[in-house]
Amino acid sequence: MEEIKKQITDYWTRRTPSFCIQKMRELSGDKHFLWLEEFRRYLPEGKRLKILDIGTGTGFFVFLLARFGHEMTGIDLTEEMIREAKETAGLMGISARFEVMDAEEPAFAPGTFDVIVTRNLTWGLPHLGKAYRRWHGLLKPEGILINFDADYCREDSDIELPPNHAHKEIGADMMQKYEEIKAALRPCQRPRPEWDVELLKDAGFHEIRVDTGVWERIYRDKDEFYNPTPIFTITAKA
Repeated sequence: MEEIKKQITDYWTRRTPSFCIQKMRELSGDKHFLWLEEFRRYLPEGKRLKILDIGTGTGFFVFLLARFGHEMTGIDLTEEMIREAKETAGLMGISARFEVMDAEEPAFAPGTFDVIVTRNLTWGLPHLGKAYRRWHGLLKPEGILINFDADYCREDSDIELPPNHAHKEIGADMMQKYEEIKAALRPCQRPRPEWDVELLKDAGFHEIRVDTGVWERIYRDKDEFYNPTPIFTITAKA
């Protein structure tokens, strides 16, 4: 399974330049308001929180939430993503910490964070139960995990995408690599999010809630950011 991590890192290293451009368009457009509405469902207002964005990519959630004064940290296994995130943070004048780290083993002291957020990451972790146990330890008592993801290993890859969709620019070679990653991970996963609920309970989380309505709220328009695979939100308290 360590080979899978290398394949995933190589894939995202190649996608970093175009991915960064796309996420900056998403951040500067109307879509970011929809993401903020989702976070308002779970984050207390008027309180400065220590938030860890795991699998931050080029920093979308970090930049989104830093505007509200939260102390933001973003980690990602792909060095190029972190390099882009640091550069963008400097250009935007945003104070945030970015580090290259394995999502399954973040190198922080226990009880460091009030909140952990993540987006489209957990489907690609070969040891998801291990990751959830580690994340539970990183949260303060009653700290919250907010996980946006989908059962990508079982998605319908034949769904027609809008003409201007970002995946139209990826190319057949990269799409093939994506399919190979999914095929390698699929045998070690069970249907989600039901599987996640079991793993989170085993990791010590409580008040676990699943919201499948987020997909229609975020991706109601079939634009360049459209996700054809229904995402869900899982929230849980440490």
